[in-house]
Order: sequence, then structure tokens, then C-alpha cells
Amino acid sequence: MYEKDGEKYFVVDGHTHFWDASPQNWVAGQEQYAKGWIECFHAYQGLGPAETHWSIEDFMKYPEERMMKDLFDDGHVDIAIFQPTNLRQWYKEGFNTTEANGAMAERHPGKFIVNSTFDPREGEDGLKTFSERVKRWNCKGVKLYTAEWRGDSRGWSLKSPDAARYLEKAQELGVKNIHVHKGPTIWPLDKDAFDVSDVDYAATNFPELNFIVEHVGLPRIEDFCFMATQEPNVYAGLSVVVGGLMHARPRFFAKVMGELMFWLGEDRLVFGADYAIWEPKWQVEGFVDWQMPDGEEFSDYGKLSIDQKKKILGLNAARLYDIDIPAELQPVAEEPAVEPVGVPS
Repeated sequence: MYEKDGEKYFVVDGHTHFWDASPQNWVAGQEQYAKGWIECFHAYQGLGPAETHWSIEDFMKYPEERMMKDLFDDGHVDIAIFQPTNLRQWYKEGFNTTEANGAMAERHPGKFIVNSTFDPREGEDGLKTFSERVKRWNCKGVKLYTAEWRGDSRGWSLKSPDAARYLEKAQELGVKNIHVHKGPTIWPLDKDAFDVSDVDYAATNFPELNFIVEHVGLPRIEDFCFMATQEPNVYAGLSVVVGGLMHARPRFFAKVMGELMFWLGEDRLVFGADYAIWEPKWQVEGFVDWQMPDGEEFSDYGKLSIDQKKKILGLNAARLYDIDIPAELQPVAEEPAVEPVGVPS
């Protein structure tokens, strides 16, 4: 565990990837999209500290050994959760698949949790494949990309009857954590398909599922907060919030954290580094050291306590995924109140 000033932090990286965007994996005729996608991802990396930037060649496809070092040796991560993104329309073997993630997790027992994904436009065949993946890797979560292209379709909605069928199947299979990319647009996908407006519909209809909105709808933070505050099963996934804003936009980062803490509270915020866009080391260290600024502009927001940061960095995700946490970080049960013994009259 990461330790600072005598305090230990159990870190669950709730949002990590192992991708292949190398030219050898580009679909013929779709090269402009495959290339544009990874170049847009790479541009986001520029929002982190200069010393953490990679070359585009390194970024397109990185070795397993580097990822293990960046996450677990250097990055203070105790457990990482894979969030796949297929993009098979542009990448021959997929961009970041459940299969590749699962194989890596099997090579490193105890380090990763494998999530799968689904696309309601795949119909009955997709339901079958989804079930097989869940059973193969004991998945407890999925990552959904509602803006992903499929043929002539440039996105889908959580409000659709087809999406409901897949969510029903997820619930039946015990897949309770639904991670949905909402907010930042990656070229060439459409911004409107990443809007949070369909999340509350699904969250209301499936109260036993947890909807973790990755990237919290940025930059439309108010839309997300006012939706999430009325849906108790909606969580804020902090990937991009920390990596994209803490260093490059510190005042906006403080505002976003302030709004999230005010409307949702520390129990519904989940840390994610979004590797390999950003490495976890500087994010974990920076967040532990970070505090809400003083001044009139931030006077509506409270300061974050050490216990609140511990929840955000790992304990909340551990609760969602039933991850065992160190005994020293287990919450202390309150002693029951003792009723005074009456004196006989």
C-alpha cells in the first residue's frame, strides 16, 4: 500500500487498459480513424506532467512489462480493473479487448479484475458471446461505449429496448457494475452519444445495478451531478478528472471535485488512472497531497479528510467489487449505546 505521513492507502485503479493501436492492427480502409483515435488519446496525455509523456510510438503499443512496472512497482496500485474497448471497426484484433485483458490477468494472478463489454446492436449472438466472456473470466463489471461505431450506426442509447435486454442479462449473470463512458469525446466519435442523458433512465429501471459514469460527463459536470444526486446507484468514475485536470487545470479540478463531493459525497467517487493515457504514480501521490484551495472562489466546498481520500482511492471500488482489504483499513464498528440501569425506587 502507498504510505504517506504514517497513513496507508489501499489503491484500486478502477480504470486501466492494455491496448494495441499499432499500424499492424489497423483495418484496411479504416486507417484514418484508427490513427486519429490513438493520436487523440495521445494528445490527452499532454495534460499530465511533462516528464510523464510518451512518444506516439511507445503509446500505440506498450509491453506488458512496462505496464506491470508502471502500475504495481512504481504506481502504488494494489488492484487494477480492466475496462475494455473493442473498436473492431478500426482495429483488426480489437483495440483493448476482454480476451487480451483476461489473458494478462491470468499471467498475473491477484493483480487484475477483468471486466467485459457488450454492444446491444449485436443481438442474440452478442448476448451469447457476452455470457461466455462473463463466465470465462468471472466478470463482475462491464465497460460500455455508447458512441462506438458499428456499420452505419454511430452510437446507441441506454434507453433502448435492446440495451435493457443486455442489462437484464448482466443482472442475471451477477454483473452488477456498469461502467459507461460519458463525457470527453475521442475523435472521430460523436459527442452527443457520450451525453449522460440516458444514464438515469437505465439507473431507475435497474436499481440493483451500479452505474459508474466514467469521466463524469466532463466538461458538463452540472448535468452529471444533478442527474446523479437523484439516482443512488450512480457513481462518479474519476478517470480523466484526476489525470486530465489535477495538473493541467487545477482550478477547474477543484471545482469538479467540490461539486462531486457536494452532490454525491465521498462514498460514490471511484478513482481511475486511465492508463496508459496517464500513469498512476503522479495521480495517487498528487491526490493524497491535494487539498481544496482556500479563497472565496472555493468557499462553497469543504476540505477533504484523509479518510475521505482513502475511500475515493480504493475502498469504494473494493466495496463495489467485493475486494478484500487489509485488516487495518477495515471500518471500525461503533459500540452499541448502553442503556443506563435504573435504580429501583
